[in-house]
Amino acid sequence: MLKSLTITNFALLQQVSVEFSEGLNILSGETGAGKSILIDALGIILGERASADFIRTGTDFLRVEAVFAIEQLTSVMELLDEQGIVPEEGSIIISRKVARNGKNTIILNGCHITLAVLRQIGEKLVDMHGQHENQSLLKPEIHIHLLDLFQHDILPALQNYREIYRNWLKVKENLTKLEVHSREREQRLDMLSWQTKEISAAALQINEDRDLDNEIRVLANSERIARAINHAHLLLGEGLGDQGGIIAQLSEVKRELESIERFDDNLHPIIAAITEALYQLEESTSDIGSYQDTIEFNPERLEMLQLRADLIHKLKKKYGATIEDILTYYEQAEKELYTINHYDEQIEKLLRQRDSLLVELQAAAAKLNTLRKQSGRELGKEITEHLAHLGMPKANFTVHIASSDRLGPDGANDVLFLFSANPGEELKPLHKIVSGGELSRIALAIKAVFSQKDEISTLVFDEVDAGVGGEMAFRIAERISLISASKQVLCITHLPQIACMADTHIYIEKLVEEERTTTSLRLLTEEQRLTELARMVSGTEITPIALENAQQILETAKNKKEKWKKTEKL
Repeated sequence: MLKSLTITNFALLQQVSVEFSEGLNILSGETGAGKSILIDALGIILGERASADFIRTGTDFLRVEAVFAIEQLTSVMELLDEQGIVPEEGSIIISRKVARNGKNTIILNGCHITLAVLRQIGEKLVDMHGQHENQSLLKPEIHIHLLDLFQHDILPALQNYREIYRNWLKVKENLTKLEVHSREREQRLDMLSWQTKEISAAALQINEDRDLDNEIRVLANSERIARAINHAHLLLGEGLGDQGGIIAQLSEVKRELESIERFDDNLHPIIAAITEALYQLEESTSDIGSYQDTIEFNPERLEMLQLRADLIHKLKKKYGATIEDILTYYEQAEKELYTINHYDEQIEKLLRQRDSLLVELQAAAAKLNTLRKQSGRELGKEITEHLAHLGMPKANFTVHIASSDRLGPDGANDVLFLFSANPGEELKPLHKIVSGGELSRIALAIKAVFSQKDEISTLVFDEVDAGVGGEMAFRIAERISLISASKQVLCITHLPQIACMADTHIYIEKLVEEERTTTSLRLLTEEQRLTELARMVSGTEITPIALENAQQILETAKNKKEKWKKTEKL
């Protein structure tokens, strides 16, 4: 339910804040006062496109903020949970700011959300009903979706059908691919066989290329390595000339220091360090000697390794940048080879799957057909009953459901709303015969029926009274009041017959102050409400007769609503 709406710098609305109640909230005012602007602002907070043209002249931004109670709206709670947003005491606060520079900021309970998310949530918060929605009823493709919403058993059945339908299409697609590829099968088979044999014969090992590079580098430089190692070993051991090697000289240093160690204790750590260095050099000399024994110049092995490296390089150019990529390609090629070699088996398997799924799909479509026909009869009956209360007692509204051999994403049905306004007239599609006034009443009848079927708690009626008056206005008021018994309704109207049914009456007026035009909103008291109804009755001057008529209308409305509360139905 919409609890409050605050609007800043939106067209003629400089700063307004209005609170709404449960039941029927009537919005009235003189022509041009800005009633449609209020609906535009509400549309923006529900995710409709916002233009900078809406921003009030002389300001840099507009802001719309709404508070909704959502305790009973399970679908909204689920969407919020997906976004990681927690309601506060069963309510959400949505704020949307649009700046002249094009920046659009949307915040829900302190969290930034995208326009797409706002639209998803908005669709489940408020149902907007106006001339655009009326015209959508003339599109036959809408009819099947409305029918499917009428009975709760249909949507689960439709979901099951669509899952089978998707699987069936996927199998058919795979079959088509196999049939297309069959023409290239032999050529592809030869190529994959040659490729897999080439990779398999190479017997590649992970990191083999790295090890090869290391060994090739050593063998290619073996003579240089041998010279350097021999020279290093000589310097450490025997030495050059008469001085002896580094180890011998360091040993002599050690002996000299040890001979004077008794005279100065500060020499102890120096001698210990030299002793440790001596041990390490002796160990390193031994290691160098061992390494000398491993050095060999082997041109034959070097050539063999280089050939192996060239082979791996060629395979990388064909199948991947690394050995891992080559082996991955090999696995994929093996799988494709298996598929090609077992082509007939794959075709047979897919054909069995297709036929099995087709049987399931036809059964699911038949179930949908049964549910829709039952639902169609009930929907047509209920809408016809509502039309009778809307001044069309002889009207006949029928939901025509045709079965088809064509299986589509929504089943095997074509659904069309048929209508006849008078006895003896042939039922025809809405878009071929319905007039503007008839369409408005049909749309209202449909809304009255579906108000009990969905979770949305707030409905908005804009221009629902266009082109009607007198007794018909009373009948429309009754339907709207019926809807407001279970839903919150916001209704913009020019007719006192509808306004008198209000649980809350909000007056919208245009003011001019300091050469600036501003629209304001105020909640009417009972006395102010009577005055407004009198204005709506007379159209101009509020006369005693107009006040008396307004009082009578209010009394009639009050008595009807009391009666409805007792009977709980019209």
